Amino acid sequence: MTKFTLPIMRPSRRRPMAVRALLLLGAGVVLAACQHDRQEVTTGIADTAPVDYRQRHPIAIKDAERTVELFIGRSRGGLSPAQRADVAAFAHAWRREATGGIIVDVPAGTENAHAAHEALSDVRSILAASGVPEGAIASRPYRPADPRVMATLKLNYPKMTASAGPCGLWPNDIGPAAGRIYTENSSYWNFGCADQRNLAAMVDNPADLVQPRGETPSHAGRRSVVLDKYRKGESTAGAAETKAKVSDMQ
Repeated sequence: MTKFTLPIMRPSRRRPMAVRALLLLGAGVVLAACQHDRQEVTTGIADTAPVDYRQRHPIAIKDAERTVELFIGRSRGGLSPAQRADVAAFAHAWRREATGGIIVDVPAGTENAHAAHEALSDVRSILAASGVPEGAIASRPYRPADPRVMATLKLNYPKMTASAGPCGLWPNDIGPAAGRIYTENSSYWNFGCADQRNLAAMVDNPADLVQPRGETPSHAGRRSVVLDKYRKGESTAGAAETKAKVSDMQ
């Protein structure tokens, strides 16, 4: 009788390695699907704008000029009372905020050139009487670009000024549209620009936007009165403070 021996099936060592390779391949495919080299499409400058409106519309401090124009007729050789007041106010502002001397632009080659030169003497005398040194005043001739426009006597001096803007820029629509900016609930580009521009226009000293002013000496007379009342045990409040009431109703 012939005997048949069945072969014994032993686990192959290559099978676990193949399964492991398939798992690694699948993981690599999954990770590769998460990566892309597509660049995000932006719709305007508002996509990369700062969120804070104070950074998006900063207040800049820079040099500027203050100018006063005086209309001098060809038959008039001096300044009118209103123009004298304008020159005096100009000199007062120069002492407070100027960063340089005063330059007077005098028209040349025009019908009122002779009258403007005579008015220049009045301007110099008013500036000197207002405390402007003679060495800080200079004059220069100029020819108007348009002969149809009356040439004026111009007083200029440099000063520091604060400005923001320009406002009114709308690089993106504020309504629904495609783009990342419309899904993040962020402020539109022009938001806060008007507030920054108005604040820059209202500030008296542009340096106040950067740093506080130095302390000034206290009022010696008022301080003596307050300390005297404090020693006597009396109220140190002023008369206006003691009379002020929120309401007379009981």
